[in-house]
Amino acid sequence: MNFLGSRLPPLDGAASPTHFLFFSDTYVKLTMLDSKGKEMSKCKTAVCRGQPNPTYKETFVFQVALFQLSEVSLVVSVFCRRSSMRPRERLGWVSLGLDSTTEEQLSHWTEMKDAEGQQVCHWHTLTDT
Repeated sequence: MNFLGSRLPPLDGAASPTHFLFFSDTYVKLTMLDSKGKEMSKCKTAVCRGQPNPTYKETFVFQVALFQLSEVSLVVSVFCRRSSMRPRERLGWVSLGLDSTTEEQLSHWTEMKDAEGQQVCHWHTLTDT
């Protein structure tokens, strides 16, 4: 089964809209984890350069068997790159699926499972690192 997560809606800043003003080169990394926390697959968006409120309009497909959907987690992390000389910094993250950050993320995961390949978009507040 192809598991279509969803198009990532514009992320509304990590802590506040002004937060991105200082971290202008950002990207999103998606990591699929099994029930033991082992990485199954990962992908990331293109870097949005110099944008105070970056928008990520990309679609990602993960190969997950239907019976495994209740046993995996999708971790969505937002990173910034200040310069090539400094390491990346994780601004925030959210987890959907087995180890959902909150009930809201678990509800979104359930909606995506039930949508049978249809796009399901929700806004999520990032958890601080």
